[in-house]
Amino acid sequence: MRRTITSFVMCFLLSISFTATAQLNTPQRSQMASIMQRVGTTDITITYSRPSVNNREVWGKLVPFGMNNFGFGTSKAAPWRAGANENTLVTFTHNVNVEGKPVEAGTYGLHINVKDENNATIILSKDTEAWGSYFYDPENDALRADVKLIDIDHTELLTFSFDEVKSTSTTAALKWEKKAIPFTIEVDVLNIVTEDLRAKLTGQNAFISQHWEQAANYLLNNGGDLDEALSWINKGLEGQFFSQKTFNGLVIKANILNKKGDKDGFVSTMDEAVAMANANQINRAGYAMINAENFEKAIEYLNINTKNDPENANWQNSLGAAYKAKGDNKIAIKHFKKSLKLNPTARVKANTEKNLKDLGAL
Repeated sequence: MRRTITSFVMCFLLSISFTATAQLNTPQRSQMASIMQRVGTTDITITYSRPSVNNREVWGKLVPFGMNNFGFGTSKAAPWRAGANENTLVTFTHNVNVEGKPVEAGTYGLHINVKDENNATIILSKDTEAWGSYFYDPENDALRADVKLIDIDHTELLTFSFDEVKSTSTTAALKWEKKAIPFTIEVDVLNIVTEDLRAKLTGQNAFISQHWEQAANYLLNNGGDLDEALSWINKGLEGQFFSQKTFNGLVIKANILNKKGDKDGFVSTMDEAVAMANANQINRAGYAMINAENFEKAIEYLNINTKNDPENANWQNSLGAAYKAKGDNKIAIKHFKKSLKLNPTARVKANTEKNLKDLGAL
């Protein structure tokens, strides 16, 4: 009985010892780092450890070419772990394409098979708990994509970066010593945002008319479904208990109609917007008509401001711009010169002088 109790105490003490050891937190030589880039509404995060070159020969030596048996773990043909210590991880908050290949949202182990000085294969593994690549199993691959190494200036600490960021894509790159391994990540931003908007407009967000305006405006300006955009803006403007007819909402609707080819609907809706607009909004509407090349309407709208406030340099400049766009240069010059006499702001003055120079009148 005494021996049993002693054995139990020893086991208990050992368990405490092992638990305490597991909880120790000491610095690692290759310290951990994380970098995140947002594309649209999708976050891409890479978490890794950063070894130094430290006067070592990296490519083909410290990072051996090909798949290797490192003599540790279970993998007999392991790629490089793309860093040090634990598994390098990459996380996507939405579905993406990596080097043109689809990858579902989630976290993946990031490995690289560096084949030679110029060629490599990016490997994303569903196994995120491994230490390095020593337990790599190709059965867990989520993606393999061939890429090229490129020459760079010396980089002492292994570094991941996002060197090129566009509206729907980014280029991530691992940089170390004098080589970089870039790979592209593409995001279907329009589809992701549209699906998110659809979901949000079925909840509490649907009871605010400005949210319908914002959602419709996104589709309008980003190549979305114009019929859906028109449906959304109509809900924001009228027919629902939360609807509210606003200048901004009407302008969004007018622009949707214009993009759909409904010129009459565009003009009539802009007329409705101008009828409830303040002076700055009327000015915006005038320039919208200039952009739509409906110069008569632009002049009609902008004349409202010059009649209400003829001593405003900005309104005279805007009306001059409408006549210039129409090709009626004589009247344009008259309004531009009047603008200069009315003590315009520096911005309006510079714009007016540029227009007069363009017309050979200054």
